Amino acid sequence: MKVENGCDRLLKESEVLAGRRYGLLAHSASVTADYRPLHLALGGSKAGLPAAIFGPEHGYYGVEQDMIASRCESDPLTGVSIVSLYGDSVESLRPDPRAFAGLDLLVVDLLDVGARYYTYAATAVWAAEVAIEAGVEVWVLDRPNPLGGEIIEGDLLRPGYESFVGAFRTPVRHGLTLGELMKLEARRRGWDPEGLKVWTMQGWQRAMIWADTELPWFAPSPNMPTTQTTFIYPGGCLIEATSVSEGRGTTRPFQLVGAPGIDALALARELASRGLNGVEFLPTYFRPQFQKHGGEVCAGVQIEVTDPHRFQAYRCGLELLSTLHDQFSESFGWRQAPYEFVSDQPAIDLLTGGPEVRTALDSREDLSDWIDSWRDSEEEFGRERHDILLYS
Repeated sequence: MKVENGCDRLLKESEVLAGRRYGLLAHSASVTADYRPLHLALGGSKAGLPAAIFGPEHGYYGVEQDMIASRCESDPLTGVSIVSLYGDSVESLRPDPRAFAGLDLLVVDLLDVGARYYTYAATAVWAAEVAIEAGVEVWVLDRPNPLGGEIIEGDLLRPGYESFVGAFRTPVRHGLTLGELMKLEARRRGWDPEGLKVWTMQGWQRAMIWADTELPWFAPSPNMPTTQTTFIYPGGCLIEATSVSEGRGTTRPFQLVGAPGIDALALARELASRGLNGVEFLPTYFRPQFQKHGGEVCAGVQIEVTDPHRFQAYRCGLELLSTLHDQFSESFGWRQAPYEFVSDQPAIDLLTGGPEVRTALDSREDLSDWIDSWRDSEEEFGRERHDILLYS
């Protein structure tokens, strides 16, 4: 059965927006069942056009690469002003309360990919928090978690390691929809229960991955081109914290990993020996057109997920990190540049939620005990999230 998104449920009842001055936080994947950008669909309904549009990282139309500021401008299709929630400073990540002047409602429709680092959830929660404090109601139009809603994987974020890529105390794979995650944060932050409403999906069940929804895929960000990418991302994003290319600048970001000087066949064989389920590693070569090693030929692997239900994405990323660190040290280094406006903590610590991975690898210690310790975090989070789940 095809899943019906929250935005399509709202459009069926668009008269509830008639006469309201609402803002819309959305992006290029905010598309209706009949292939219309949501702001245009709302503009052609009884709701009318939003009074303002808010754009997350990469901009409303997803044209900017990672860590590139988006400008405040007007929508070329409608003339509605677009407020950027990703500028050139950490302060730009939260809207100025004055951005909600004259509004009585903020409608949020963002496709999240179910990993703690993916920044749209932070943008949604932080924008909603400012809106609610300004007396503006918030509606969330829910969409599926592409990874499904059952698997929880990874440790909980440590206090003191919060950032734009680690805004919430969740495991790396939390198994929540955006609506559920916002309900969880609303409870944690003590928001007025009347201030947040989730327009739930129809037909989505927790065991569903994206292929089960019968929905088309629209890339929510420039480096999330396919659903295969979403499966790899919870582990593949760790490579951002290194000097090794994560495939940005190619047509297969996160699926391709490598650098000049790596023995592609040896890397593929070592990863194949690590006992990972639901994945294959193909030795390969690629040339990024920009970012790390732009213009250079990189040797490495292409990651192919063969069984998403058995694939442990985060563990795969750690095994990849460990192999590159220990066996290809001439091509490997930790990222030295600031990462998402943070310069006093290593990028790998922000992504993994603590220093354990970096210190263990640098000391040539095995990660297996730390990986085994995730079970307590996963069970704790499973208990905490139980009461806010919206779908069976």
